[in-house]
Amino acid sequence: MVNKIKQWEEISREEAFSKYGKKIEKVDFKLTNGEVSDFYIKKEGPAVGILALTKDQQAILVKQFRPGPKKILDELPGGYVDKDETPEQAAKRELLEETGYKGKAKFITTAYDCAYSTMSRHCVVITDCEKVAEQNLDKTEFVEVVLMSLSEFRELLRSGKNTDIEVGYIGLDYLNLL
Repeated sequence: MVNKIKQWEEISREEAFSKYGKKIEKVDFKLTNGEVSDFYIKKEGPAVGILALTKDQQAILVKQFRPGPKKILDELPGGYVDKDETPEQAAKRELLEETGYKGKAKFITTAYDCAYSTMSRHCVVITDCEKVAEQNLDKTEFVEVVLMSLSEFRELLRSGKNTDIEVGYIGLDYLNLL
């Protein structure tokens, strides 16, 4: 079978919105039928999502309010990758800052955030975690650490009531814990 899907031609790109380090760009594409259509793309840098497990196999999560769904969610730790930082280094830094835990990090893969975002989400597993420090949160972070059994964590993933579900499943699959 011949692939009939072709890449669209980008006609123009301009910043439509910028605040709090977040940007939205308006991008015009020439579609395969010749028409031009605009799309709004979240312009975001690389990020890291972390499946962190304690030595006794408890998932380390962060409970926090999320403004999009306007709900308090139990989520996987994570954040943006700083310049000149590897995904493993970013994962270790973010886990320590958000939770006070430290362990052995392993990069697994990179996933797309969504079809309308430039973000690449690096999936990292950190195992054998131990609490070594207190949280060191940014002034806009209000996070409570939650430890959850693997069975509870799998149930949380199945519920769809958190973000970075793909990171959880990818990490559990890598560790043969699905």
